Amino acid sequence: MESAGQEAAPASYPRVGADFKSELESFRPETLAKADTQEKNVLPTAADVKCEKAQRSVIEGIEGFDASRLKHAETKEKNPLPDQEAIQAEKGVQRFIEGIESFDTSRLKHAETLEKNPLPTAEIIAEEKRA
Repeated sequence: MESAGQEAAPASYPRVGADFKSELESFRPETLAKADTQEKNVLPTAADVKCEKAQRSVIEGIEGFDASRLKHAETKEKNPLPDQEAIQAEKGVQRFIEGIESFDTSRLKHAETLEKNPLPTAEIIAEEKRA
C-alpha cells in the first residue's frame, strides 16, 4: 500500500487496449444529443410542512409529558350481568320462538274460505248508476 500524499507510479496504472484507446481519442462531444435536465426532487408544499410541524409538536408533547402531574383514580367495577327479571323475559321469548318453529301443521283442520264481502257485479253497478 502507498502512504498518504504519494501518487502511484504511471507504470502501476492498468493498461487499456489499443482499440479502446483509439475510440476514446476519436470521441467528439458534439455528436451527443442535447437533453434538458428535469428536476425530479420535488420540494414539499407549505401544507406538507405545516402538517409535519403539527405532527412533530404532538410527538414532542408526548415525549415531554410529566406523568407526576396525573391524579390517582379508583376503578369502579360494575356488574354487567342482567338481573333475574331480564333473564326470565328472555327465556319466555325463546320458548315462544321455539313453539313457533316446532309447530306441527298436520294437526290443523281443513277450512273452507267463504267470501263475505263480494264485489258488486256489473249489473248491480249499472242499476246504481241509473238510480
